[in-house]
Amino acid sequence: MAIFGLLMPVLLICSNIGQSCRSPDDFVGASSPGDIVIGGLFAIHGKMLHSEGKPLEPVIANCAGFEVQVFLQSLAMVHAIEIINNSTLLPGIKLGYEIYDTCAEVTRAMAAALRFLSKFNASKDLVELRCNYSDYMPRVKAVIGATYSEVSMSVARILNLQLIPQVSHASTAEILSDKVRFPSFLRTVPSDSYQTKAMAQLIHKSGWNWIGIIATDDDFGRLAVESFGLQAMANNVCIAFKEMLPAYLSDSTIHGKINQALEKIVKETRVNVIVVFLRQFHVIKLFRKAIERNINKTWIASDNWSAGVKISTIPNISRLGKVVGFTFKSGNMSSFHDFLSNLHSTPIGNNMFLREYTLLMSTCSHIKDQDLSKCISNYTLDTLMQNRTVTSSQQWREEFLIANIEPGFIHSTMLAVHAIAHAIRNQCQDRNCKDPYAFAPWELLEELKDIKFTDNEREVYFDSHGDINTGYDVLVWKEIDGRMVITNMAEYDLEQDEFIFVDEEDEIEFMNLKNVQSKCSKKCHPGQVKKVSASPHTCCYECISCPENYYTNQSDMDYCILCNNRTHWSPVNSSTCYKKMIQYLNWNDWFAVLLLVLSALGIVLICAIIIIFTRNVDTPVVKASGGLTVCYVILLCHFLAFVSTGFFIGKPKPYTCKARQALFGISFALCISCILLKSLKILLAFSFDPKIQKILKCLYKPIPIASLCTGVQVLICVLWITVRSPFVEENSSIRRVIILECNEGSTVALGIMLGYIALLAFICFICAFKGRKLPENYNEAKFITFGMLIYFIAWIIFIPVYTTTFGKYLPAVEIIVILISNYGILSCTFFPKCYIILYKQEANTKSAFLKMLYNYSSKSAGNLSVNQSSLDSKSGTPPIPSANACCRTKGDKNWLNGSCHFQASGYKEMRGDVPPKTSTGPAVPRRRLSSI
Repeated sequence: MAIFGLLMPVLLICSNIGQSCRSPDDFVGASSPGDIVIGGLFAIHGKMLHSEGKPLEPVIANCAGFEVQVFLQSLAMVHAIEIINNSTLLPGIKLGYEIYDTCAEVTRAMAAALRFLSKFNASKDLVELRCNYSDYMPRVKAVIGATYSEVSMSVARILNLQLIPQVSHASTAEILSDKVRFPSFLRTVPSDSYQTKAMAQLIHKSGWNWIGIIATDDDFGRLAVESFGLQAMANNVCIAFKEMLPAYLSDSTIHGKINQALEKIVKETRVNVIVVFLRQFHVIKLFRKAIERNINKTWIASDNWSAGVKISTIPNISRLGKVVGFTFKSGNMSSFHDFLSNLHSTPIGNNMFLREYTLLMSTCSHIKDQDLSKCISNYTLDTLMQNRTVTSSQQWREEFLIANIEPGFIHSTMLAVHAIAHAIRNQCQDRNCKDPYAFAPWELLEELKDIKFTDNEREVYFDSHGDINTGYDVLVWKEIDGRMVITNMAEYDLEQDEFIFVDEEDEIEFMNLKNVQSKCSKKCHPGQVKKVSASPHTCCYECISCPENYYTNQSDMDYCILCNNRTHWSPVNSSTCYKKMIQYLNWNDWFAVLLLVLSALGIVLICAIIIIFTRNVDTPVVKASGGLTVCYVILLCHFLAFVSTGFFIGKPKPYTCKARQALFGISFALCISCILLKSLKILLAFSFDPKIQKILKCLYKPIPIASLCTGVQVLICVLWITVRSPFVEENSSIRRVIILECNEGSTVALGIMLGYIALLAFICFICAFKGRKLPENYNEAKFITFGMLIYFIAWIIFIPVYTTTFGKYLPAVEIIVILISNYGILSCTFFPKCYIILYKQEANTKSAFLKMLYNYSSKSAGNLSVNQSSLDSKSGTPPIPSANACCRTKGDKNWLNGSCHFQASGYKEMRGDVPPKTSTGPAVPRRRLSSI
C-alpha cells in the first residue's frame, strides 16, 4: 500500500489527487498501518464522473461533489480507532484502517470490496478462488460501511464469500436484516421498519391521512416505500402519490423527474404532507426547485437528511414550510469536537480526503460559512487542479466542520468501531493478535454477533437480525433569528412504540402539528360515519349521518355503533345513546284522571241506584225487577267492573297484571248471568206456547245457572293465571321510551275469557229480543236488548283498536271499552226503573200496574182469538170464547203471592162489557205474570 509522505509540497499533493486511479494504492482514500486492519466505505463524493466518450472503457473514474457530512463520518472512524489505540482496550495491539470513497456508486464500492478480499501481504492484490475460505486471510478483518443501503447490499454479497464482518453505520434498508441473504452484515442503526413505523405513527397522531412520497429509485427507496406503505395502511394513512427519482445524480433524467414530482405536489392540493426518502444531494436539488415555485408543505425527513446542515442552510429554506424528521440517537460528541478542533495538527499525508478538504477550503476561502457547502460541492478534482493556487498555510475552518456534524451518524460510526474492537479483544484473550494470522474474519463475525458492551451507561448488543436498535430522535426545523436551526422535539422508543417528550413545551409543539390539514376528505364529526366513495383509497370518503338508534362517539369512524335498543335510543346523526324514559299510564296523566273520574262517576251512580231501590223496595217496579237481592248482585258486579279499571292505571306490578283481567272477567260474567236469568224469567212469564213454557220451566234454575255460568269463567281465569300468568314487561319497541306494561301471558286465554262473556251476552240478547213486545212501562227485555247491543258494538270496535294501538295508552283502550259496556248495561237495566220511581210515580202504583197488565192480556187474548177464529172458519169450528183477563182485587182467588193469575177461555172472545159465559171447552192453562 502506498503511504503518502507528510512533508510533500502542496503542488505535488494537488497533482496526486488530480489524477485518476493508476494503481490500487492510489485508490485508497485514507489509510494507517496496524496489526489488525479495518476497512471503511464512505460516500465522500456525491457522484462519479462517467466518461461520455465512445467506446466506454472499464476504468474507475474520478468523483465530484464533496460531501462534508460523510467526510466527517470517515473522520469519526479515524478518531474512534485512535481512541482505541490510545486506550487499554487492546493492549499491545494497534488497529489500522483503509478507507475508500464509494462516490455513492455501487461500481466503485465493488472495486473497494474486491480489494478487501485480496490476500493479505501478497505482492499483488489477488483474490484466490477457493472452495473453503476458513484459513484464508484477506487484507482486512472487518469493514465499516457503506453509507447507502444499495451500496451495502452489493458489498455484502461479495463479503459474504469470505464472511468478512460488515458493520454499517448508516444503511437502514429492512432487507439487510435478512441473515439468510446477508449473513455477514451488521449495523449500529435501526432497520427502516422501525423508522417507517415511527413515521406512520407521527402522521397518524397528527391527524393526517392523505400524504405523498418521494423516494430514490433504488433498492433503498423502493424497500422504504414498501415498508412505509404497510405501516401507513395499518394506521389508516393513504398515499396519494409516489414519485421516484433516479438514484444517481449522473442520471440525465433527474431534473425532469424532479420537475414531475413538483408538478404532482402542486396538482394534489389536498396533500400537505410529503414523506421524503432521498439522499441529501437529491433533497438539495428538490428543495431549490420547490423554493422557486413557492411550494409550502410539511416535509417528513428520513434519517438520511433530517439533520443535514447543508440542506438547512439553503437560502429561503423557511419558505418550504415545516420539516419534521427522524435521526439516530446520538451520544456524547465532546471528544469528537476536540478532535476536529485539533485537526490542523493531524498528519494528512495518508488521508487524501483531508488533503482535498484543505484544498477546497483554500479555494473557497472567500465564501461565508452559509454558502461554503455549495461552493465545496460545486468543485471537482479537475476544476480544483485548474484553479489551484500555492498557499503558505492550510485552511481548516474547524467551526464549519463542527457546525456540519450529524450527531446520529457520527455516533453510529464510532459505535461500529467500538463493537469491532470489543470483538477483537475477546478473540485476542488467548491469542497473539500481533500475528495477522491469529484469527480469520469469520471467527470475528461469530464474536460480533454475541458481543455486549456499554455505551453511555447503556448496554449495547446486536439482536438476532444483526441490528443495534438505539432508537430515534424526532427533529424539527425552526427558524430562529433568520437562521434555520435543527432541534430535538421528542424521542421515539422502539420497544414501547411511543413518543417521549423531555418537557411540556416540546409536547405542545408536537401537538401543534395537527394544525396542518392533509386529508383527502373532510373530517367526519361524531354522529357521522365514513362512506367510501368511488376512489380506490379508503381515506377518500363522504360523511353520512348515522341512522336512528345508531351513533358514533369519535371522529372519522368507519361504522356506526348500535345502541342497546332495550334501554337506549338515539336520533339521526347522534354522537351518543340516550337512556329511554320509562312510561306507563300514570295516575297523574290527564287521560287517566278522566277515566278515573268516569269510573268514580259510575260507582256514584251505583250507590245512588242502591239508595233509590232500597228506599222503594215495596214498589211494583222494584219487585218486578226481581227483588233487591238480584239487583244488588248486578250492581255489585258493575261496581267491581268499575273498580277493575283502576288496576289498568299506575305502574304495572305482578299482582295488578293478574288481578285486572280476572276481576273484570268474573264480575262481568256474573253480571251477564244475572241478566240472562231475568231474560229467561220474562220469557217464562209471557210465553203462551205450552211447549216453550214447559222447556223454560225445566231450564229456569236461577242459582245453578248463575253458579255454572260464573264458575266456568272462574275456571278459565284460574287456568290462565296458573299456566300462562300475565306478567310485567318492558316494551322497547317504541323509539324513545320503554313502555312498562302487562303482558297478558296468553292472548288465547284473554280471547277465551272475553269470548265466553260475549257468548253469555249473545244468549241473553236472543232471550231478551224474544221478549221485546212486553208491556211498555215495564218492558225490561227491550232495554236488555239495547244494553247487549251496546256491549257488542263496544267490544267489536275494541278488537281492531286494541291490536293496532301501542304505547302507554294501550290499557286506556280496554278501560274505555269496559266503561262503555258497563255504562251501557247499567243505564239500560236500571235507569228506566229509576226514572219511573223518581219521575213517574203514578205509574209505580199497584192499580197502574194491574191496568197495564189487563190491557196487555186483553190485547194478547184478542190476538189469540182472532187467530183461532181464522182457524175455525176454515175448519167449521165455532169461535173461542173470551176469558177474564185478570182478577180485579187483591182479594180475588187468582191473586197469589203478589202476582196475578188469570184464566182465558179457549172458545169465546170477550167483547166490551159483555159478561163471560160458562165455558164448556177445556180451560187455557194458568200463567204467572212477572214484569220487568
